[in-house]
Amino acid sequence: MGGFRVHPSSIVEDGAIIGEGSEIGPFCHIGPRVRLGAGARLRSHVVLAGNTTIGDRANIYPFASIGHDPQHLKYQGEDTRLVIGNNCLIREHVTMNPGTVQGRSETTIGHNCSFFTAAHVAHDCLVGSNVTLINNVMLAGHCVVGDFATIAGGSGIHQFTRIGHHAYVGGLAAVEGDIIPFGMVLGNRAYLSGLNVIGMKRAGFNRDAIRNVRKAYRMLFSDDLTFKENIEEVETEYPDDPLVQDLLGFIRAGGDRAICFPRSVRPA
Repeated sequence: MGGFRVHPSSIVEDGAIIGEGSEIGPFCHIGPRVRLGAGARLRSHVVLAGNTTIGDRANIYPFASIGHDPQHLKYQGEDTRLVIGNNCLIREHVTMNPGTVQGRSETTIGHNCSFFTAAHVAHDCLVGSNVTLINNVMLAGHCVVGDFATIAGGSGIHQFTRIGHHAYVGGLAAVEGDIIPFGMVLGNRAYLSGLNVIGMKRAGFNRDAIRNVRKAYRMLFSDDLTFKENIEEVETEYPDDPLVQDLLGFIRAGGDRAICFPRSVRPA
């Protein structure tokens, strides 16, 4: 079948587009509006449905369900989309849903992401690149996850939550508030427990950059002043530091959820 291989037990419906060099294993079902990039590998028992685009070199394991109707009671069959970037690993029982007209009409996932067993990406989420969701992570609708973020096993993320780039969510956390870039949260309900310094080092940030973010973090969450006053002090102290300014920009942009704070600090 052209430049790709399909096991005889699998169904590729008319209209589906399969990239060069892809391999469709046993008992897979690919719907008519699916576009699968080059070099993809579907191990077996994979279902790709809906208006779904998946980039090159996807590696998808058994019983993944990608692109079926969003889990939203107001969904009435509108034409919404799921878009997944290149080089994504999707392990067993992962589910990903398209957007809704009440949201972005699209669920978007970047490049080089890893989704481990039974992770769920709900409708209208915007997931960056190099993001990792460990086993059984539940990402509710309308969440935004920044590049290089890691969400550990069994964590639940409330709808409309923002997770900053290079953030880390500890295992079994229940996250109701936004997580600052480089932040690390733990617990049920999740609280800010420090910075994801290990993640920053792995990402190649140098010692001076990490030191400045650490100092800014301590200033931001000092209980000597109000949070607003702390933000102003950090702005004055680090006017030219790109990482600190990025962190402040995340806070000032705001969202539908409050920012996660350390346990010892009350927002004021």
